[in-house]
Amino acid sequence: MKKESTLIRVAFCCHGNICRSTLCESVFTHKVNTLGLAEQFVIDSFATSREEIGNPPHRGTVNKLREVGIPLVPHRAKQITLSDYDRFDYIIGMDTANIRNLNRMLNNDPDDKIYKLLSFAGSSRDIADPWYTNNFDDTYRDVVEGCDGFLSYLESQGKLLF
Repeated sequence: MKKESTLIRVAFCCHGNICRSTLCESVFTHKVNTLGLAEQFVIDSFATSREEIGNPPHRGTVNKLREVGIPLVPHRAKQITLSDYDRFDYIIGMDTANIRNLNRMLNNDPDDKIYKLLSFAGSSRDIADPWYTNNFDDTYRDVVEGCDGFLSYLESQGKLLF
């Protein structure tokens, strides 16, 4: 008997929603599409701040995705809100500051939905913000590591239908 599919709703979050979370959204979307799992997911990304609202992804994110052959998910920066909390199963921040801000914004995460991306790869490291470092290569490697870990986690939890 085939297990019934339920959508897995994922929100990737960073400070401005133009570098790391948009990179993550595109990388994770590409991975689930490649695995034939797209119909099992709702994937989006958000900011914890209002600084970049309405802006497109950073040119460094766009260039890195182009370099590695991953399609950019069309996106404009937007801030996560309390109403988004109910819409997502996983709210995944990129660094300790994102996690702190998400907890503050989302009533201290009563349903345990907030995670740091690299925790799925067994690490407590932050993903450095390339807005400041200008190192999109390292950020990309960390995002891929976290996305792979997240997919492994979902599989280990029996949440993916292959």
